[in-house]
Amino acid sequence: MSVDAITHTEFPAGYVVFFGADGKIIMTPQSEEHSSTIRSMQIDSLALGRHAKVTSDVYIDFPADENSAPDLAILREDARKEGKRYSFEDVLLVSEVVSTSSARKDYDDCTAKYGRYGIPVYLVVDPYAREVVLHTEPTSSGYGTAHTRAYGTGKLPIPLADGRTFTLDLDELPLPDPEPDTH
Repeated sequence: MSVDAITHTEFPAGYVVFFGADGKIIMTPQSEEHSSTIRSMQIDSLALGRHAKVTSDVYIDFPADENSAPDLAILREDARKEGKRYSFEDVLLVSEVVSTSSARKDYDDCTAKYGRYGIPVYLVVDPYAREVVLHTEPTSSGYGTAHTRAYGTGKLPIPLADGRTFTLDLDELPLPDPEPDTH
């Protein structure tokens, strides 16, 4: 796509658009629920230590596949960047926050991908369904187990492969604003 075409393109409201050096156009939905949910998980991750390797929206290399920039990733403490990025092999937990446009990707595509690459824990946080789905036991096609917990049901301790525990406070996850009444 030419620069002229890009400058005259009207992208959908509520999206941030990134242009990659490789010619890819990445459109990321930005909503208050999405941002607040990620921030809430980041706050919970502080219990792992101020300098724990926790990233948000940072690319992680996956071989022979589209790289990912998960909403939240917890990495091994000894993780080292290979070039400018961490490797999927350094990841202990990935969490994606569902948005209205990403539900199929987060529930289906990402579950298969992260399981296939052996990510020990994949957490889907869905503000619209008001639940989280904790996937463990990665397999070649996804995960062997999935446990669902509703928002507002206390703390969810998630054991990490390195012996630490990430505890997600389900009582503190933000809820979406109700849709305005159009009548």
